Amino acid sequence: MIDASPIATVEPVPSTAARVASAAPPPLQSVGETVRSALTSLPARLWLALGVIVLAAFLGYLVVRVNRRILVGAGVPETIEGTAFERTAREFGTSTVSLVANLSGYFIFILGLIVALTIARVEYISTFWNRTAGFLPSLFLAVLVLIVGLVVGDKVELLIDDRLRGVKLPQTGIVPSLAKWSVVFIAVLVALGQIGVDTAALVVLLATYGFALVLFGGLAFRDLLASGAAGFYLLLEQPYSIGDRVRIGDTDGVVQEVNVFVTHVESDGAEYVVPNRRAFTEGVVRVRE
Repeated sequence: MIDASPIATVEPVPSTAARVASAAPPPLQSVGETVRSALTSLPARLWLALGVIVLAAFLGYLVVRVNRRILVGAGVPETIEGTAFERTAREFGTSTVSLVANLSGYFIFILGLIVALTIARVEYISTFWNRTAGFLPSLFLAVLVLIVGLVVGDKVELLIDDRLRGVKLPQTGIVPSLAKWSVVFIAVLVALGQIGVDTAALVVLLATYGFALVLFGGLAFRDLLASGAAGFYLLLEQPYSIGDRVRIGDTDGVVQEVNVFVTHVESDGAEYVVPNRRAFTEGVVRVRE
């Protein structure tokens, strides 16, 4: 007797690896979800800190561009052209204007970076910020004053050297350098005062330096100062003028020019340069023809 019951069929059971493979999402989708999960899990303060850093970078860049245009428009590059500081900056591939403009941009970015770290609650940053919040602006001003002092000192040296180029006195060679370093010393004094350094001793040193400078100048340029004082008197009172025939000491001739320090007298085709102090020490005789 034949059994007519249906034959049971056994379906293949998928392996564990196949089930995992069918259940797993595509690789790119998994990476995307991981990144999205990591980003959404970040605290809001970190996003705010990142925004502050981006804003500080943008503002720093904007300030650099604006300051550079202002300095160029004010004619600063032409004014400081030829100074030692500008030549040194050019050797390093930059300029004084770029240094000053970039300094302001770096200051804003560093300030924004510290604020961002404070918002992010990075350890020890709050204490660091409390200690440096008032120091950073002072440091920025100190560096700026120092740069301006160096540039102004170089420019003063060039101007005085150009003015005294026609004065034939050996003592005048040191005057431009003295003027330059006097300006630089005052700039250093102001810069140190900005960052809280006690400058009482430096002020005393500055007073001593000024007294020594006046004393040295009086001794080295006594003849020049005497001629200058006499020249002011001659220009105000005009005891003689251009075209008058005068005798100053043993010099006799026609006056060609009178300035603060000397009188130019021409006689028999020769021109004599007479210091004005001789008009006081030896007297002046006007020759009437």
